[in-house]
Amino acid sequence: MSEPIRILLADDHAVLRAGMRALLDAEPDMIVVGEASEGHECVALAERLRPDVILLDINMPECNGLEALDVLVVRVPESRVLVLTMHDDAGYLRRVLASGGVGYVLKQAASEELLSAIRAVHEGGTYLHPAHTRLLVEQPGVGGRPEARDGGAARPEPLSEREAQVFRLVALGYRNGEIADQLGLSVKTVETYKARLMQKLGLRSRAALVRYALDLGILEDPD
Repeated sequence: MSEPIRILLADDHAVLRAGMRALLDAEPDMIVVGEASEGHECVALAERLRPDVILLDINMPECNGLEALDVLVVRVPESRVLVLTMHDDAGYLRRVLASGGVGYVLKQAASEELLSAIRAVHEGGTYLHPAHTRLLVEQPGVGGRPEARDGGAARPEPLSEREAQVFRLVALGYRNGEIADQLGLSVKTVETYKARLMQKLGLRSRAALVRYALDLGILEDPD
């Protein structure tokens, strides 16, 4: 049996942390290795424990979650930071993605969603609920559109018309099967288009794809 996912909890509410620990420790593939009540403590524990996943709240005293995130991605880059928050807000969501967070889950979400998110980010993926992707689309322009990424990398290869259609639907949160139904394609063909367009654009995750689509204005209403 593989090693369990080692998780660090960072939240200033002790009762919530206790409930989270009970939930996670009940899973055979997860174990809570530490708890922090504010950002500085979270960073210190993360450096010492080197957890696989950090569940990070935004609202914490002294050093909040966003400030801690900026430090964590530098000091413990191997740890995957999943933000668990009460804020269903595009501004916070964009800030988390831009800072290197790999997932965003609301505290009011079902426990099954949180467990799925932890497993997804631990396996190297990202977790964004489709509703959060649409929230980004409905509230564009937070922080403006950044300049070209990666120090002004070369302009990516143009997408074909079909690739652009798949790009937009993926960024809007649609699953491969739903995209296949909308475009009259097989799921395998959609997966091929998706892989090809991400290679062309130099993207490695759906979160990066969403950010790129927002930067280019691809998700704006064509009407």
